[in-house]
Amino acid sequence: MRKYLLIIILLPLVFGSCIKDQCAYSDVATTATSNEIAYMQSYFTSNGITNVVQHSSGLFYTLSNPGTGATASLCNTIVVDYAATRLGYGNSFDSYTDPAGIPFVLGTLILGVKKLTPLVKEGGQITMYISPSMAYGNEAQRDQAGNVVLPANSYIKFDMSLISVR
Repeated sequence: MRKYLLIIILLPLVFGSCIKDQCAYSDVATTATSNEIAYMQSYFTSNGITNVVQHSSGLFYTLSNPGTGATASLCNTIVVDYAATRLGYGNSFDSYTDPAGIPFVLGTLILGVKKLTPLVKEGGQITMYISPSMAYGNEAQRDQAGNVVLPANSYIKFDMSLISVR
């Protein structure tokens, strides 16, 4: 009887630990459209921005500091500080600049951030230029009062410091 009781108690622990290690997030093959890539290239040329790199997803980025720590994957919690602005307008629509950072599970963020964050390691800083199809698409972003803070189909720029990876 004790043997069966022990098995009944241990089974949920064994199977529960297996489930906990599984990641529910996966990479998707979505890329920026050719029109979006052309728009961003034109923006960089018009504004004299020459230090950008094009990612295989069609997004662009600049590494101001590659970092030296761990690299994030989709299931990691990343602790960051960031400033998000509408490209070409400079108005910030979201930011968090406390040196302690704010945690997010990378897999829950917009596609462009998911694609580009693994390019920087802990302690690093990256600027991401993200097209609408890899950001919020045709959905306007609103604040808690319902005011539009980012119009639909906006190109965005994220300046992000990766503080830690958990």
